Amino acid sequence: MIPSFDKIHLKFKLNGNNYDFNELKEVAYSLIKEGESYEKIVGKFLLDWLDEKDYILVKTSGSTGRPKTIRLSKQAMVNSCIATGNYLKLTPGKTALHCLPTNFIAGKMMLVRAMILGLEMDLVEPTSQPIFDYDKVYHFCAMLPMQLESTMGYLHNVRNIIVGGSSVSTHLIELTQTLKTKVFATYGMTETATHIALKPLNNQAQEPYFKTLPGVSISQDERGCLVVNAPEVSKEIVVTNDIVKLHSDTEFEWLGRIDNVINSGGVKLFPEQIEEKLKGKIKQQFFVASLPDTKLSEKLILVLESESNFLETSVFEGLNKFEIPKAIYSVAKFIMTSNGKIKRIETLKLIK
Repeated sequence: MIPSFDKIHLKFKLNGNNYDFNELKEVAYSLIKEGESYEKIVGKFLLDWLDEKDYILVKTSGSTGRPKTIRLSKQAMVNSCIATGNYLKLTPGKTALHCLPTNFIAGKMMLVRAMILGLEMDLVEPTSQPIFDYDKVYHFCAMLPMQLESTMGYLHNVRNIIVGGSSVSTHLIELTQTLKTKVFATYGMTETATHIALKPLNNQAQEPYFKTLPGVSISQDERGCLVVNAPEVSKEIVVTNDIVKLHSDTEFEWLGRIDNVINSGGVKLFPEQIEEKLKGKIKQQFFVASLPDTKLSEKLILVLESESNFLETSVFEGLNKFEIPKAIYSVAKFIMTSNGKIKRIETLKLIK
């Protein structure tokens, strides 16, 4: 029987303490009143989850268009938890580490998984390098790519990690090959209550494509963008702005965002793919974009967060001739979103 959103699993623990429904409300009030800034956000979400409504209001990241506030069914979030729990064999009493910001869907879902699946969860500050009990065994954790890279030397007791928020670079994937921890890349969005597909990255199970969770079907629209039908987590079919290549009914390869595709002299270029090839070769923060060009229509450029636009030509080895930037620009400071992503259009306006 599928659990109901208005029930707390008997084995659920938060920071070592067991709480029932009403006790958790008191914890939420306490976090809001006396907690650190990240704990106040946790407290506010817990009160939203424990109220009489059957939905919560969440802000989307823009995967399916412009960012907006939507109603997300609590039972849909529960169904998502069950799918993840089954995939990773997260049985009641297993331990989880929560180091994500709870103002975004991924962080909210970590708490819901613990409450619904009966996990013993430790909550730590969601910094770029989370500090946790390195000697304790954790069966499950979700991280951002930068968190995974910064804690690479402390993950010996973490059994499973899902990574999301942005793409995982080839460099980071190579680093994960030394870990005993099973690391999975995720694909999902707020509208589907976080991920609907996973891709193993290491431990000899590395796979080239994302594979959907049970109950999820996929297709493409006329633009080549992914269309997700996941009735257990979303009543509506979700049309994304992510260009993909389908390899089977359940497998797909992510190519990039349609918003970012560059048509240079009739050749379609995907900035995200070029950026992945350059990661590890450029020390500064950077991104690939385009500027209008009378001959090519769009000219491929590279933008550095730096005072100088100089790079050694060897950096571009491994790129094909169309992927090599026609110009390099520098900006002293990139404009960023609240969750650490580059605002490309706004930052491009800073180019002199």
